[in-house]
Amino acid sequence: MQNSFSNAERAEVLTQALPYIRRYNGKIVVVKYGGNAMVNEQLKQQVMEDIVLLWLIGVKVVLIHGGGPEISELMDRLGKKPEFVDGLRVTDRETVDIVQMVLAGKVNKTLVNLLEMKGGRAIGLSGMDGRLIEAKMKNEALGYVGEITHVNIHPVTDLLEKGYIPVISTVGCDAEGNTYNINGDTAAAHIAGALGAERLIMMTDIAGILRDRNDPSSLIQEITIAEAAHLREEGVVTGGMIPKVECCVEAIHRGVHKVIIMDGRVPHSILMELLTDEGAGTMVV
Repeated sequence: MQNSFSNAERAEVLTQALPYIRRYNGKIVVVKYGGNAMVNEQLKQQVMEDIVLLWLIGVKVVLIHGGGPEISELMDRLGKKPEFVDGLRVTDRETVDIVQMVLAGKVNKTLVNLLEMKGGRAIGLSGMDGRLIEAKMKNEALGYVGEITHVNIHPVTDLLEKGYIPVISTVGCDAEGNTYNINGDTAAAHIAGALGAERLIMMTDIAGILRDRNDPSSLIQEITIAEAAHLREEGVVTGGMIPKVECCVEAIHRGVHKVIIMDGRVPHSILMELLTDEGAGTMVV
C-alpha cells in the first residue's frame, strides 16, 4: 500500500491540504472520542496519529474521551451488573468509584501514553482537576450521574498555551466532595463551548445522520439546528442519536462554530474532515 503513491503524488496531496492547514493553524479543535473507535486497537493507534499530526501542524487539539465498554468490563469482573436508564448508566457509590478508576486512571493514561509515543506532548486531566467540571446530581434514581453546573476552563487553556494536548476524562465533582459520572458528549459540548472551539468532532459508531438508517448512502452531510429539530420530529433522528444531536445543538448555542458527527471506525476520518473538501460525517451548523 505504501508504495502505491509516487513522491510527486504525495507532494500534491500535501499542497492540496495547505489551505486547510492554514485555516486551522492556531485554532482549537475538540475531539470527543469513544465507542468502537476506542475498542479497536488499530483504529485507536490511527486516531492518536491523526491527533498528533494536527498538533504538529499547529492545531490546538483537545481530546475528550469516554470509556463505557471498559467500565462495563471491570464491573463484570467485580461481579457487578451494569444497569442503564435512557442510555445513562445507573451509578451508585461503588459504581462511581469504578468509573473514576477506569476513566481518570486506565483509559486516560493509556491515551496520554499513546499520544506521547506518536510524538505528541500530552497531559491527562479529569473533570475533578482544577474543578474543571462542577456538577450536581441529575436524578436521584440514577445515583451519581452528574448534570454539569459549571466549567472552569483555565486548566485546559493553560495546557494549550504551554503547547500540550489536554486529554480529558469526564468525571465531575461538587463542593461536598462527591464524584459524578458525566455523559461524555454533554461534557464535550460544554468544554468546546467554553473554549469557543472552531470545531467539535464527535466520533461515533455510525457514518453520521442517515435519512434511512439502513442505507449508508443516505448520509445527510450538513444540517442546521432548525433542520435537526425537524428530523427528530420526522423520526429520522431516533434512539442513541437523539442525545448526540442534542449535544451538537448545545455546543453551537454555547459558541462552537461547527460540530461534526462522524464515523470513528473509518481510518483517518478526522484528517478527511479537516484537511479535505469532502469532509466526513454530518456537519451541524
